[in-house]
Amino acid sequence: QVQLLESGGGLVQPGESLRVSCAASGSIFSINAMGWYRQAPGKQRDMVAVIINGGSTNYADSVKGRFTISRDYAKNTVYLQMNSLKPEDTAVYYCNAILQVFRSRPPMTYWGQGTQVTVSS
Repeated sequence: QVQLLESGGGLVQPGESLRVSCAASGSIFSINAMGWYRQAPGKQRDMVAVIINGGSTNYADSVKGRFTISRDYAKNTVYLQMNSLKPEDTAVYYCNAILQVFRSRPPMTYWGQGTQVTVSS
């Protein structure tokens, strides 16, 4: 089975930094893309940042210049470095991956369980 395991969430004060990680494990043939999404209570789940094979990235306007997504291809791990955190960044952050389990099967989307990030003074 495929598992996406997030880590690194926690409580920080406004202006501080935090890095969340997501490691994909299990039987994986290839990973086409990985990303981070977030969802605050009562709100929709929104894309925060994505990175695809080749290194192309995309960020939500609200985090541009503050967040950086990166990938360790050897470890099947994606990171989100979050700087200058604001209270409005408070949410559950979910890891997402588009991957193939087998070469003969099409890629599918997988989600982690999420990690809580709280920005509060």
